[in-house]
Amino acid sequence: MTDLANKLREGAALLGVDLDDQAIDRLLRLLEMLEKWNAVYNLTALRDRESWVTAHLLDSLSLVPHLQGERFLDVGTGPGFPGLPAAIARPDTEWILLDSNQKKTAFASQVAAELKLTNVTVQQSRVEGFQPVAPFDGVVSRAFSDIGDFARLTAHLLHADGWLFAMKGRLSPEEMTHVDPVRFRIRIEPLVVPGLAGERHLVLLQPVKFEESARQ
Repeated sequence: MTDLANKLREGAALLGVDLDDQAIDRLLRLLEMLEKWNAVYNLTALRDRESWVTAHLLDSLSLVPHLQGERFLDVGTGPGFPGLPAAIARPDTEWILLDSNQKKTAFASQVAAELKLTNVTVQQSRVEGFQPVAPFDGVVSRAFSDIGDFARLTAHLLHADGWLFAMKGRLSPEEMTHVDPVRFRIRIEPLVVPGLAGERHLVLLQPVKFEESARQ
């Protein structure tokens, strides 16, 4: 097994994610494709596979143990993070990957096709104009700079018991005030990504049902 494969498997295990050989192979092939496309389209500022294992794959996989449900939307997926790694790690889940950038969605679509990820659909659209056929168990994003905007633009895409999953770095108390605690149940989970310096957090938001909100 290659050094990258060992780093990926060991890092995922530390996160509580068990990757089989097929998942490892698919994730490494994802990096091979990213290397080829990145040379032409500049999909990510990082330039080597070793850094991608940490910053893109393991960071994305840190979400997986917290997922609840079967059907998920990745908003602002870019070239497919965290949606592609999460879909590879959890083939029992269904993912729609959404982004307005044509080059990035083209890459994510090509990855899904070549790796035969039948649980992944890629759509080019802004979230404001996105109209799903059914609500989601979870809406995920690493892309939103403001958590209040994320909640405002995506909460209506959830079913009644769904959650929003905002992947963040350092959390500022000011930013958290942008989410109304009367309208949302809020949970914050610190994330420790092997090899990644700096703070990481997962902010989980669940819209409060009208009846609950009225009693508060």
